[in-house]
Amino acid sequence: MIRWPDRLWIVRHGQSAGNVARDAAHAASLDRIAVSGRDVDVPLSPLGERQSRALGRWFADMPAHGRPEAVLVSPYARAIRTAELIRDAGGFPPGEPCCRDERLREKEFGILDGLTTPGVARVFPEQAEFRRVLGKFYHRPPGGESWCDVIARLRSLLDTVALHHPGERVLIVAHQVVVLCLRYILENLDEAAILAIDQEGDVANCGVTEYRFDADRGRSGGLVLERYNYTVPVEGAAVQVTSAKDPPVAARG
Repeated sequence: MIRWPDRLWIVRHGQSAGNVARDAAHAASLDRIAVSGRDVDVPLSPLGERQSRALGRWFADMPAHGRPEAVLVSPYARAIRTAELIRDAGGFPPGEPCCRDERLREKEFGILDGLTTPGVARVFPEQAEFRRVLGKFYHRPPGGESWCDVIARLRSLLDTVALHHPGERVLIVAHQVVVLCLRYILENLDEAAILAIDQEGDVANCGVTEYRFDADRGRSGGLVLERYNYTVPVEGAAVQVTSAKDPPVAARG
């Protein structure tokens, strides 16, 4: 019995206004990122909207039987808007809902939310030291999450995907840490392996990570990585590719 999707795409949302503000804050060596309101409400930037449309056209160019048929999305505004623009560009059927799932939300940074890396060192030096000692995989700031916490909720999410979407083509739109943590689960990686992948390069806005079902993988088949951080859909549309490294603070990514 097939228990996995036939095809699984995991996409990071398009560039957000928070990504732009964070880059500006780091360039100016500021302690705080100039974004007001909740992280959940941060919208796409104009460039992020163009990136999302370009990715939608890439999906639309596939045969109808090869496009996504089920869509799961983080409840954050930037992820929802990315999925909507992909749909509007023909990337998946217009009647298919973007199913919001809170387990796909951004990693929560707690008291460090809105701080730059230098800002954490100056405002909460004890947290900077905790993170240095524990490492980013296990460090949980007060009121926030570690990567392990994110992985725990994503294991539940994948159980739901396996239960409700076996044999289907599924698109997930979420955030950088979610993309990496899903790789950790799906490929049975360890801490060192996933952090090495993280160090190799940032997850690009609208970058595509794709898995296909292989019936010969394990006793019940499994998902095999086809490509990671694939940016050709955006580059091919002559749209600027952007990415943002995940600092030990509110990447708003």
